[in-house]
Amino acid sequence: MINVIESEERDELRRTVRSFLTKRSPEPEVRRLMATERGYDPEVWRRLSGELGLTGLGVPEDYGGVGGGFHEVGVVLEEMGRALMCAPYFATVVLAAQALLRSGDAAACAEYLPGIAEGRTVATLALAEETARWDASGIATRAVQTPAGWKLTGTKLFVLDGLAADLVLVAARTGPGEHDVGLFAVAGDAPGLRRTAMRTLDLTRKQARLELAGVPARLVGAETAAWPVLEHVLRLAAVGLACEQVGGAQEVLDMAVAYAGTRIQFGRPIGSFQAIKHRCADMALGIDTARSALAYGLWAADGDHPELAEAAAMAKVCCSEGYVFAAAENIQVHGGIGFTWEHPAHLYFRRAKSSALMFGDADHHRELLISVVTELSY
Repeated sequence: MINVIESEERDELRRTVRSFLTKRSPEPEVRRLMATERGYDPEVWRRLSGELGLTGLGVPEDYGGVGGGFHEVGVVLEEMGRALMCAPYFATVVLAAQALLRSGDAAACAEYLPGIAEGRTVATLALAEETARWDASGIATRAVQTPAGWKLTGTKLFVLDGLAADLVLVAARTGPGEHDVGLFAVAGDAPGLRRTAMRTLDLTRKQARLELAGVPARLVGAETAAWPVLEHVLRLAAVGLACEQVGGAQEVLDMAVAYAGTRIQFGRPIGSFQAIKHRCADMALGIDTARSALAYGLWAADGDHPELAEAAAMAKVCCSEGYVFAAAENIQVHGGIGFTWEHPAHLYFRRAKSSALMFGDADHHRELLISVVTELSY
């Protein structure tokens, strides 16, 4: 049974995070940070990590973390999605930390996770390449073992916070088989690593192109057994992104309703017109559907449940489509002002469209869902 009733602790966490982000991530600050190269404020990151302990939420206490579950991380992500928070939280806590934990490499976890939990280490995961595929066949970067250790050669694209990362976990091919993939830890300042910013639709989330030319790396986990780890992390990432999407969708709905109640046309608020009511009602319905799918995804992610594959796919599809629809309708409700650079509506629309493609679009996840259901039926 899916428990969708939040605990008192989770409610308090939500209030604390929302209060912090209201002060530290208002729209002017988001616009300032999205114009910078690294895209976040180190002082805010220090406070977010130290005072609030948010970077330690998904890390076990044995490695210096708080030991919270994915539900707690989800609360933080939802609030960050509402505020368009510019920070490497998703890349560090959801992608890198979970990849390390899932790798089963106790030595690597002991070396890297305490820094992540304390906020000293900004980390990310480099997976996608030129094919923009999110499966094992899309990995062409090569790992070669030399007398001096492992060396990586290849190019990674769409690396979240790739410019700011102190630690990059890189998926690379280690053998001839389709799933012969290894996971490697690379220092952000490693020789042979070239990092350049990518210009993407979403200006609030920094992505980078990484070129690796014989870059020294440390093997994390087994040499050819990383793909099941990465596949699991991608499912968690889909659920985590769905949390952000629900938060952003709720914010644009609130924005549309508030504007409809104050914008006067023909002597009455536009929210009293049936057409506007229908738009807002359709937005609310889509968000409710997304929240239901997200609840299923969080339940499966928190318990490492066998249903995670289908739950993550459902959450990604429903939340992606719900957010894009709500962000587009918000612009329509605002009319001409919604299309201007000065209004925040376009920032949410950019985030919605970009997030819908990240880790695979809705069609990709529908195919994953079909394959999972097909396997279960036999």
